[in-house]
Amino acid sequence: MSVKNNSTDQLYIGIDGGGSKSRARLFSKATGVLGTGLSGPANAFQDLDGAIRSIKDATHKALDAADIPRSELGGIITGIGIAGANLPNTRVALQNWKHPYRDLHVTTDLHIACLGAHHGGNGAVIIAGTGSAGISYVDDTLHVMGGHGFPFGDKSSGAWMGLQALKHTLLVLDGFAKRTALVDHMLDKLQLTDAVSIVEKMSGARSTRFAQFAPCVFQAAQLKDEVAIDIIKEGADYLSKMGRRLLEKNPPRLSFIGGLAPFVAPWLDDDVADELSTPYDPPEGGAIIFAERELKPEPLMVAEL
Repeated sequence: MSVKNNSTDQLYIGIDGGGSKSRARLFSKATGVLGTGLSGPANAFQDLDGAIRSIKDATHKALDAADIPRSELGGIITGIGIAGANLPNTRVALQNWKHPYRDLHVTTDLHIACLGAHHGGNGAVIIAGTGSAGISYVDDTLHVMGGHGFPFGDKSSGAWMGLQALKHTLLVLDGFAKRTALVDHMLDKLQLTDAVSIVEKMSGARSTRFAQFAPCVFQAAQLKDEVAIDIIKEGADYLSKMGRRLLEKNPPRLSFIGGLAPFVAPWLDDDVADELSTPYDPPEGGAIIFAERELKPEPLMVAEL
């Protein structure tokens, strides 16, 4: 059955465009979530055209799930939080995109993650997925920590963990380190056995390629692999320090989100782990909140090292 948009039931689409995947949520003010869609990566800085394709695909899948014709996109208000939108040129390019929606409102994936986790209220989040970052939203001000992108930052992210595992693998193949279970997992994933072939395969690879090796680290850690455990501990220590910095902003809530969160959480320091609260809503829900606030002044963004 087709659901028709009308003046008393405004439809919204919230889109979370991340480094490894994009998620869209179709939302009705009257009846709630109508449909969701999942598509590929959407890093607007690395690949603007690819990001737009993923956004469109996720949007279409959400409409299809709700049995709503794609022709109704012109009446839907859309909020997008996307990797790379913190960079001025990328954000302008997205805002100038001849999109199919009634209105399009663009912010960062970090912003919508925080809005969703706390129902639009004050709070902070630690994010560990393909990338990593911390963000707080307190008294209408956003403070961002980290999130500088791979390979410059994003410590404890999937991409960072994958890179550390790859470096160790190359050291072992060159005879400078002892072979461990981590290397066995890595070579099995790579389907290669020599250093030259590995470097050739991974040269110029994006963060999503490196993040594919993160499961190898956790699998090896379960086997008591000391190298894998050290990688996780180093990453968790960084995120614990980030959590303390975020708590200095006095947010009423702190959440830990992202694909790696369930795996890294047990390694966080107790003082930070004890402060964690379950997120209320995923980032795509935060994108809807952002779109609803379109006429309000945007909070000041303060970037912190």
